[in-house]
Amino acid sequence: MYLCRIIDNNFVMAKDIVCSGIRPTGNLHLGNYFGALRNFVRMQEEMDCYFFIADYHSLTTHPTPGSIYNDARAILVQYLAAGLDPEKATIYLQSDLPETIELYLFFNMNAYLGELERVTSFKDKVRQNPNNVNAGLLTYPTLMAADILIHKATRVPVGKDQEQHLEMTRTFAQRFNNMYHSEVFPLPQAIGSSTGLVKIPALNGSGKMGKSEGEASTIFLTDEPSVIRKKIMKAKSDSGPTEMNQQKPEEIENLFSLLKAVSSPDTVEYFDDLYNRCQIRYGDLKKQLAEDMVNFVEPLRQRILEIGADDAALRRIMDLGKEKAHDSAARTLAEVRRVIGYRN
Repeated sequence: MYLCRIIDNNFVMAKDIVCSGIRPTGNLHLGNYFGALRNFVRMQEEMDCYFFIADYHSLTTHPTPGSIYNDARAILVQYLAAGLDPEKATIYLQSDLPETIELYLFFNMNAYLGELERVTSFKDKVRQNPNNVNAGLLTYPTLMAADILIHKATRVPVGKDQEQHLEMTRTFAQRFNNMYHSEVFPLPQAIGSSTGLVKIPALNGSGKMGKSEGEASTIFLTDEPSVIRKKIMKAKSDSGPTEMNQQKPEEIENLFSLLKAVSSPDTVEYFDDLYNRCQIRYGDLKKQLAEDMVNFVEPLRQRILEIGADDAALRRIMDLGKEKAHDSAARTLAEVRRVIGYRN
């Protein structure tokens, strides 16, 4: 996707700028891969992409001292194993970009307590952990806005739970532009399901796969084959259909969704036909799903092990990402400081 821009009275085609990050709170899972990473790999071929590991955001939940770098490093390794290319996209650690924090400060100066307290995710965090209501949780939306707007992103891949934050990013961008009579920031748009995002269900029969569902219900990209087989065989099912062509209950629909993600169309059709004829044996379906899942995940796991073993190469990639991200952020921040009235 491209935008038209005018430079020296001539129209030029400029790529959309995409920005997205993930908190380093554990290994990536199949939901991350199909819901985000697979599309990131496609986007890096078509757009100007900035993918970061949000290690500043992780401080809101007080991670173990000393673990932040290793957690961020693990996510970077898994990004690379999934196919992100540091030569095509800018891949960096959030903590390597201090310009983000300065922009975060500027946005905080123009954010209002009432609007921050109304954010759904903040209210959820307060209910879940009332003893850890820190300022970082309250101002999460302004830091997210700084992450996105430091690169003047025009497109942001977001899930349903992040739509409110993106809308607030647009609010902060418009508020800044209006306050300083400028057009510094674009109003970024969401990249939604039209790009082929796939919801991967949890193995416990309800909800989507994620860390909050627990390890037993989640297939991680680092899971060994024996672990995957064990998890799949314990996935929730029922006693089987009692009528021809009856609608599948949620836990069975989830098994078929997983099958569609990693198995061949012929395999899906085979088990679907057995279900519709009331002849399905879930043990057989799970064994097939487990083997197909192993065949899908194992190459990724092996790449993770290989990439993770080369610390020197990873540091070079981090340095490259830091340099590229800084070049973009410095230009934005210089413009911001100028329109506010600070000396550059």
